Amino acid sequence: MTVSALQKARYAYSPKLPPALAEGAVIEIEEGAATTSVADQEAVAKLFPENYGKPKLTFTPSPREQLNAPINVGVILSGGQAPGGHNVIAGIFDGIKSLHPQSRLFGFLGGPSGVTDNEYMELTKEIIDEYRNTGGFDMIASGRTKLETTEQFEQARANCAALGITTLVVIGGDDSNTNACLLAEYYARTNAGINVIGCPKTIDGDLKNEYIEASFGFDTACRVYSELIGNIQRDANSARKYWHFIKLMGRSASHITLECALQTHPNISLIGEEVLEKKQTLDEIVEEIASIVAKRSETEGDFGVAIIPEGLIEFIPEVRTLIAELNDILANESAAFASMKGRSEQLAFINHRLSKEASYTFSSLPVAIQTQLMLDRDPHGNVQVSLIETEKLLAELVGLKLSEWKAEGKYNGRFSAQAHFFGYEGRCAAPSNYDANYCYSLGYTAAALAGSGKTGYMASVTNTYKPTSEWECGGVPITMMMNIERRHGEDKPVIQKALVKLDGEPFLELCRNREKWATTTDYQYPGPIQYFGPTEVCDQITKTLELERTRG
Repeated sequence: MTVSALQKARYAYSPKLPPALAEGAVIEIEEGAATTSVADQEAVAKLFPENYGKPKLTFTPSPREQLNAPINVGVILSGGQAPGGHNVIAGIFDGIKSLHPQSRLFGFLGGPSGVTDNEYMELTKEIIDEYRNTGGFDMIASGRTKLETTEQFEQARANCAALGITTLVVIGGDDSNTNACLLAEYYARTNAGINVIGCPKTIDGDLKNEYIEASFGFDTACRVYSELIGNIQRDANSARKYWHFIKLMGRSASHITLECALQTHPNISLIGEEVLEKKQTLDEIVEEIASIVAKRSETEGDFGVAIIPEGLIEFIPEVRTLIAELNDILANESAAFASMKGRSEQLAFINHRLSKEASYTFSSLPVAIQTQLMLDRDPHGNVQVSLIETEKLLAELVGLKLSEWKAEGKYNGRFSAQAHFFGYEGRCAAPSNYDANYCYSLGYTAAALAGSGKTGYMASVTNTYKPTSEWECGGVPITMMMNIERRHGEDKPVIQKALVKLDGEPFLELCRNREKWATTTDYQYPGPIQYFGPTEVCDQITKTLELERTRG
């Protein structure tokens, strides 16, 4: 296989480890007090009696020896890609080899379905070395199959037992780690002899809390998107004739949009959580954008950049209510809906089952958006917001509003819009130095948890806003992050999503600068990710992490 000069150089990069893991994955553990879930404590405790209340674990540096016997570990990549996944696997491999040189790592192919269908490969040093510090999930591939039935759990148990696997590591986001917790609970209850550990992955940044500072891939993806936004801003400032509406990934939270705003200073940054808090209607959002466009037309010119979170439409109160009703209808009457022939019949079917308010909202949207809202849900029952062209919807509605104002003599500019969606561009980039180090440490931490016989935990690496020599690691009970949410028309235990905190320093920093960035042209151009060079250039952390941990 031919590789680029950069890829060759990245193979040679040696990720740094926290002090507690510097001598290997056999560790000393300090146990904290019993823990509780973030919400719905009674319900979560009832669902997870084997794992609920476990203590938080902290690793401490100390002299130690290897294990007396090797262990076999299985690893699954679950959900969408995120930069650094290969380094998590490399960290697991190196970690279990430090426990005992005869330990073995098996990668299940194509995501969670690999462990139920018994599709796997043993990951050797030769394979691992080809993927160190590279982006993508192509080493073993990923998938979105949910592990939630007893039949699946038993198939996975039998397949793991045949390989001598005693720990299964699930690398995924909140839904995937929820499934890992269900699996851990079942295996503990049935004395299956298989432990389950999770690793926090999602570029959306919504899997974090006091002990999970960041989900891996967020840093790299935001740097890729910020480079692209910076490039478009430079073009906008050069051509001075287009407004660019840029939708960024982030289905349930606006962390990516907020981070990219702090890195690039666009004229408009919509934050879904703020829209929900203020109960802003679609009309109010359109008027707000149009007002900035009109004001800039008088001072800076007919150009600008607006960035929009992928999940914005779910935060608009009237649309949020509509989507909740649609989810229930499509979950409970899927067969009847599937029997409808043609778009008109489908629209009529939906409209007759919506409440009066939701029906009004649905009917007020362009037919293209109505159709997109009816598309098949993802495996977790969520509307596929990446397929809803919110950026085009807003550009179109702003154009109509400005036309009205022009007819009334309130606007004299020229509005021409370009729409963009940055999604896949950031998911498989070569990980930044931060993500390369963080992911390797997460994998090594998972190996240490496996060597200690722990189950129902998520690997945790903290203090990552400081030099690696000050990083700390351990495990957080997955049940600690749980609450109950409505999914597929039923109440389900899930890891609580971390939304943008409107009283948090990252958002407050945006608020302090928002008016200036709207009315002036204060664009920042971050440029491409730097892997080599001065520490202040190549070892940066996100603005979000810096503001949360140093000012929060």
